[in-house]
Amino acid sequence: MAKDKKLVEAITSMDEDFAQWYTDVVLKAELISYTNVKGCMAIKPAGYAIWELIQKQLDERFKATGVENVYMPMFIPEGLLQKEKDHVEGFAPEVAWVTHGGLNELQERMCVRPTSETLFCDFYKNDIQSYRDLPKVYNQWCSVVRWEKETRPFLRSREFLWQEGHTAHATAEEAEERTIQMLNVYADFCEEVLAIPVIKGRKSDKEKFAGAEATYTIESLMHDGKALQSGTSHNFGDGFARAFDIQYTDKENKLQYVHQTSWGMTTRMIGAIIMVHGDDSGLVLPPKVAPTQVMIIPIQQKKEGVLEKAAELKEGLSNFRVKVDDSDKSPGWKFSEQEMRGIPIRVEIGPKDIEAGQAVLVRRDTGEKLVVSLDEIPVKVGELLDTIQRDMFEKAKAHRDANTHTALNWEEFKEILDTKQGFIKGMWCGETECETAIKDETGATTRCIPFVQEQFGDVCVHCGKPAAKMVYFGRAY
Repeated sequence: MAKDKKLVEAITSMDEDFAQWYTDVVLKAELISYTNVKGCMAIKPAGYAIWELIQKQLDERFKATGVENVYMPMFIPEGLLQKEKDHVEGFAPEVAWVTHGGLNELQERMCVRPTSETLFCDFYKNDIQSYRDLPKVYNQWCSVVRWEKETRPFLRSREFLWQEGHTAHATAEEAEERTIQMLNVYADFCEEVLAIPVIKGRKSDKEKFAGAEATYTIESLMHDGKALQSGTSHNFGDGFARAFDIQYTDKENKLQYVHQTSWGMTTRMIGAIIMVHGDDSGLVLPPKVAPTQVMIIPIQQKKEGVLEKAAELKEGLSNFRVKVDDSDKSPGWKFSEQEMRGIPIRVEIGPKDIEAGQAVLVRRDTGEKLVVSLDEIPVKVGELLDTIQRDMFEKAKAHRDANTHTALNWEEFKEILDTKQGFIKGMWCGETECETAIKDETGATTRCIPFVQEQFGDVCVHCGKPAAKMVYFGRAY
């Protein structure tokens, strides 16, 4: 029995040390391994399979809105990057530079893309000539490099995987519509697929993307009460178009600048899944992104007919992502491993179950056991996966709501930060100086100005000046 518990005992309790718990889970669940490339991780099959499911389902949603996939180079010449002043200043501290090609020093150094706005702009200036060429609604799946000082698997690494959408439109109205449309795609995806509730809103001018006219965000709350920016959508207006001279001839044969957007979601969402749903036994994966949705574990598998019945069950569950663990490990170890990997449903089948014409279904999210007749298993598994998906979202939403607080003044704000965790809703004057002071004094930042506004005061929670907006504040990853 001691051996059966070893896998779980290796995980630090999340209440004892949440950061160490997170690291233990990503390693013990074999999602990643560390590499000799400092700040970079090797994503192992179990981790990459989650990303593949995210990518597949997100890509389907993109294409349903008219998005087409393309691919741009990973290198950006320095002169090209310098064309948009605010943009380059925003990314300068994180840029990795290539200075040599083989043994020869380059005449112009190139950066490894931290993001691809400049590349798309350079492409669009030649590809767009007339109003008939618009809109351009492109996306690419790729990796990017940002030279982060402090890294953590999935949440912050020097190289990470993502998608970045880049669109060009004839009018400001069309660009704004696309910006909001893609934010809503992200929000629906997080809630319906990842079972993570989000707050939708606009970033403050201080927190918006470098070079953007407006940045919109979805913010989610982790188990430890910290916020995570989970997806962003940016309206660039015509700023990049003017810097790169991206013009088109309109229906009146007049030259106009295009209006652009950009939007992205990254592998940090795997980190979000871990931190929102995980527990002291390991991962708890939403069924829609679980690489294995059902693990069949034969009990006393050496006895006649047990493995055959397990294989028969697997065949009957072919509509789902299902596996049979027929390894020579003990059943207790297999249970522990299934829990560590977050597999939504475990099916236990042994000689006594076969004799009774039944099997035991165990939910990963709650531990609940259900005895089900063998002929009902395919239907029951489908129903149970839907129930687990829905219940995981409701549990996460209840946690977020229970850890969302309202502060009417500065003393309440500080007290909440000192004694509680989660989001703080507060009225804000809208001044960047005040926003900076809040961060400097508490470490809390403006997460977003929510689309759904509440009015519970007339003055700023920090400075006491007349309030302009209600804002979600929080400490964040």
